[in-house]
Amino acid sequence: MNVHSAQLQEGSAEDRLFITDHAVVVLDGATSHDPDYPSAHEYVDFLGRELCGHLTSSSDLSDILATAIESTAERLCLHPGGRAPSSTVAIVRTDPDAIETLVLGDSSVVIGRSDGTQDVISDERLDALDFPESQLYLEHLRAGHGYNSDHFAALRSLQRKQREHRNKHHGYWIAEADPEAAYHSITRRYPADQVNWAVLATDGAVEPLTPLCVSWEEVARLDDHGLAQLLARTHQWEADTDPEGVQLPRSKRHDDKTIAIVQPDQAK
Repeated sequence: MNVHSAQLQEGSAEDRLFITDHAVVVLDGATSHDPDYPSAHEYVDFLGRELCGHLTSSSDLSDILATAIESTAERLCLHPGGRAPSSTVAIVRTDPDAIETLVLGDSSVVIGRSDGTQDVISDERLDALDFPESQLYLEHLRAGHGYNSDHFAALRSLQRKQREHRNKHHGYWIAEADPEAAYHSITRRYPADQVNWAVLATDGAVEPLTPLCVSWEEVARLDDHGLAQLLARTHQWEADTDPEGVQLPRSKRHDDKTIAIVQPDQAK
């Protein structure tokens, strides 16, 4: 496979990108707005390495993710439902016959099919819970109040509510300390000859593409330099056009941004 990628790390620097001979992994560690809650830096480093160590096998992606979560939790002494950091997971794995994808959390995978259509694979279960605390911080930004102390107080309240529903039925699922979450990920398998390209991206990279009117076809044509320029452009739009999150309400003015394009061997 051929891979092009770029990253733009912001203050939290909790995105991770891992590339093996036949797979790409993108992780987006959750930023904690509670100063007493642990950062996800160490978690995503261990989880990514564990995933890469198992992706050479022919095991199902869900099984691989479950094993990686379990190993990471044991190594870092994390317990389900405790003070454990968490991360989204997006994986694309290629072989001569198939392209496999896995998504858990709000990172995305986009598949460009050979017939010209696209599949956008995303996990919307957390957004679907539609907590009042979520609406509070979004309305705060839309009203033009910006990233002040009230905004971050609202985010802390929202995160407390989210943790009550994390990795529970009728809640949402994320990579944390419970391997069961892996079996609630969204997985797909495509015949290799039906896929021209795949894009993996964290939400910090995805969300600004809409106001900038950048299509996935345009993204898929970019090389490393072009992707770096695109991420710089999204950062500039956030800084100059929407610095207070009025047009595109988001938890931070600038989030980490990671994007990777995979071209299977037969699609080169």
